[in-house]
Amino acid sequence: MSIASPPRPRPTSREEQPYVATTKPRRTGMWLAIVVTVWVVGWALLKHQDTLATGFQDLNGLQRWLNGVRDAIQAATPTNWFFHGVIGNIVTFTNWVFEQIQYLISAPAPGRPVPQIGWLGVVAIFGWVAYAAAGLRSMVLVVASTLAFGILGYWQDSMDTLIVTVIAVLLCVVIGLPLGVGMSRRKWLSDLVTPVLDVMQTMPSFAYLTPFALVFGIGATCAILVTLVYALPPLVRIAEHGIRSVSPTTVEAADSLGVTRRQLLRRVQLPMARRTIVLGINQCTLAALSMATIAAFVNGPGLGQPVVQALQNLDVGAAAVPSLAIVVMAIMLDRTTTAASERAERQTRGRMSTRTRRIVLGVGAVVVAVCIYLSRLYLQLAQFPQKLDVGPTIADAINSATDSVVNNVDTFTSGFKNAVSYGFLNPLQTLMADTPWWLMAAVLLGFSYFLGGWRPTVVTAVCEGVILAMGLWHDAMITLTTTIVATVLVMILAVLLGVWMGRSRRVDTVIRPFLDALQTLPPFVYLVPALALFSTSRFTAIVAAVAYALPLATKLVADGIRGVAPTTVEAAEASGSTRWQMITKVQLPMARPAIVLATNQGLLYVLSMVVIGGMVGAGSLGYIVVSGFSQGQLFGKGLAAGIAITALGVMVDRIAKYTAARYGR
Repeated sequence: MSIASPPRPRPTSREEQPYVATTKPRRTGMWLAIVVTVWVVGWALLKHQDTLATGFQDLNGLQRWLNGVRDAIQAATPTNWFFHGVIGNIVTFTNWVFEQIQYLISAPAPGRPVPQIGWLGVVAIFGWVAYAAAGLRSMVLVVASTLAFGILGYWQDSMDTLIVTVIAVLLCVVIGLPLGVGMSRRKWLSDLVTPVLDVMQTMPSFAYLTPFALVFGIGATCAILVTLVYALPPLVRIAEHGIRSVSPTTVEAADSLGVTRRQLLRRVQLPMARRTIVLGINQCTLAALSMATIAAFVNGPGLGQPVVQALQNLDVGAAAVPSLAIVVMAIMLDRTTTAASERAERQTRGRMSTRTRRIVLGVGAVVVAVCIYLSRLYLQLAQFPQKLDVGPTIADAINSATDSVVNNVDTFTSGFKNAVSYGFLNPLQTLMADTPWWLMAAVLLGFSYFLGGWRPTVVTAVCEGVILAMGLWHDAMITLTTTIVATVLVMILAVLLGVWMGRSRRVDTVIRPFLDALQTLPPFVYLVPALALFSTSRFTAIVAAVAYALPLATKLVADGIRGVAPTTVEAAEASGSTRWQMITKVQLPMARPAIVLATNQGLLYVLSMVVIGGMVGAGSLGYIVVSGFSQGQLFGKGLAAGIAITALGVMVDRIAKYTAARYGR
């Protein structure tokens, strides 16, 4: 006889579960694998067909038309009302202003063998301005840096670079501050201007040069204007951000007191945003210095000229000395403007005594006047003493040291260079450049769609059309190859260093100041050590690009690792995770948004630097742009290469940006 088990009690009511919307899996990895498979199979069957490769001296119809436009503009310049009346007067006036300042501090003035103000007076003026704007430490830094320009043997070139940078920054302030304030107060203006700023910041710096040289000719005016265009966007964006960041509570309190919009801006928003605006001027100044050196390609005066000449002659020592002057100038401007922003904040909070400062400034003004008088009276105080010039000695020492180091590490550097070139660079370049253009275009569209969606796909299609119209598809694919290889190297190093910094405060304290210093250097400077170690080749440009992009990418990764919630880390440790498991299973996955952002920024930095690397053997689009300035018959092709670089930069930026938005969450 069996005993029946008692029936289970039935729940009186079923707990209601919240509705969770399910999203269809994208299967991105599977689709990308299909695209790659089709690509490789297509390359194996159709390689070297329809690659659109052209000879270096070959021109298509568009490039010949651009040459014709150049000739027509040059022919019309003496008589055309726009080029002669408008552009000509702008160029004449700007050149006149530049020459007058040159006569004042850097070049012999008419009727004098030296400038109106000699080096002693210039040093005194710069020191006084630094004290007035940023304080005593900045004054010491500025005086020492200014003397260093003369000691390195590049006094006039340094002064010319400062003149171009200062004029461009002043124009940026005059244009950018009202524009940034207007954008912060009118949404329609912000919506209208922001896309323009996006294009200006995405466009590689080289792409500015050719069209400006076509319209304004080469020289100081062209250098100032391209510097202005390159340096303006960060100031406008940061000024807009500063005004918008003023506390709404403060604005409401001011409104309740009955202030007008003008009073609100002048007495509340601008004073409270002063520190942010000065920070924007800091970024604008560093961008201007970076572009002022690159403007040597359009005969812009300053330190860029000796660097370019030395790089063209493969003279590392001669390139290193003016590069060192550029580094000193970058540090001087960065630290001074940063200190000025901190002083602005202290002034806003009323923590400074103005009486003592006014007395010091008054006494300093008297000292400056005496120094100016003496520099006009004595030749040795007007012309920087030649006996203090140690530039040639430093150049010889650097060349000797470079030869010694290169001879000792040549086996290692050659091995590393060959490993990357034969193991990664050459196969990828063969795959991308030797694939038929229509298949490669379809592959890029596929990557755009499956990584970012239909919006970057549309942008990619438009950019591909522009590159095809320029007749430089094959060269663009080679440039894209070097960009991808450099970006991969950047991210490998950035993840290694970033994880190390993110997990150790001590390591971060040691490494971060070096990264901050490297971020202030203009891109030209990175070419010199790369050229010394690897001579002229594509790999040299890649190494310089990696060095240029690595600081920012590393800091983003380190901040992402440190941003992982401590409770999550503690929970993983409590569960017995090893260090490797902690990094690979917890911290790196949780820091994915920062890593994706670092990849995006690293890609754009690398693209801008790989183009500059055209002058040290990178070839492809960068070299064509450089050749367009030196060979008249290649002007149209150089301009077309600049446009193709811009299209390539916009395409890469949009794919990376939408990918970051989709997978960085």
